[in-house]
Amino acid sequence: MKVSNELKVGIMAVVAIIALIFGFRFLKGKDVFNHNPKLYAIFKSVGGLEKSNLVKINGLAVGSVYQIEPADPNITNIKVTISLTQDVNIPDNSVAYISGSLLGSSEVVIEKGTSKTFLSDGGTLKTRAEDGLLGNLSSEAKPLMGKVKTVADSLTLLLSNVNNTLDAPTQRNLQEAIANLKYTIASLNLVLTGVQKPLAASLSNLSTFTEALKRNNGQIDTVLGNANRFSKNLSELQLQQTMDTLNATVSALHHTVNQLSNPNGSIGALMNDRQLYNRLSQIALSAEILLDDIRVHPKRYVNISVFGKKNKAGELTAPAIKDSIPK
Repeated sequence: MKVSNELKVGIMAVVAIIALIFGFRFLKGKDVFNHNPKLYAIFKSVGGLEKSNLVKINGLAVGSVYQIEPADPNITNIKVTISLTQDVNIPDNSVAYISGSLLGSSEVVIEKGTSKTFLSDGGTLKTRAEDGLLGNLSSEAKPLMGKVKTVADSLTLLLSNVNNTLDAPTQRNLQEAIANLKYTIASLNLVLTGVQKPLAASLSNLSTFTEALKRNNGQIDTVLGNANRFSKNLSELQLQQTMDTLNATVSALHHTVNQLSNPNGSIGALMNDRQLYNRLSQIALSAEILLDDIRVHPKRYVNISVFGKKNKAGELTAPAIKDSIPK
């Protein structure tokens, strides 16, 4: 097939027009091959933000920074072009801010709003200034630095007062106190040195004692077992019944003692009537005299005489003197 010259010229003209359009867009800074939706955000300062940095919503990367350029000739604001790589709906009251870190790169964070109207391609996000980590540290450090300055002033005043207080006499007294403290420490070391041997001996004795306990562990277990059995036997005894019996016996004994002490009873009368005691003593004395008189003068009571001779010895008025107890 033979192509005519007219067709060739037409094809070349179309190609030239297309190339002119793409070249014109390229010269205007537009990516000819990037057809992702674009959003814009105006910031006072972008800090460490650079092209290709991530754009995140709730921690998810939804795009990247496509371009950073001045918003006006005086660079009072900077326009950041965001290229969305995810098909997401962004409410028109969403707010964008730049988040930076000490170790990582900066990124644009979009806080989604609650509006039911969404931004379209070419829309502009609302922005706010975010201090970031360094800004937070700076805000926290300002009051801390004020406190540090106050403490430093107080410390300077304290050191000044110490210098004024430590005059020559005070310094001498302080040196003497330190010397006395050194002497005391030396004396304490001497005392500890003297106590070291007795302490070692005491520890040795304690070790010996523990060894003896260890050797006699079986006997100690036996003694403890016997004590356990003894306490068990005690617990098994009918102590309550025994105590009841003992209480009854004590009560009976107490009653008996009361009866003995009662002057209205016979035994009580014998024990408490002094006159009766005297009469019984007289009766016993008279009986003793009578018995002695019978023993000394038996013929007076049994008088058997052939010739009728009478015993002229007198009667006893007191017990006879005895060398031994009569049988």
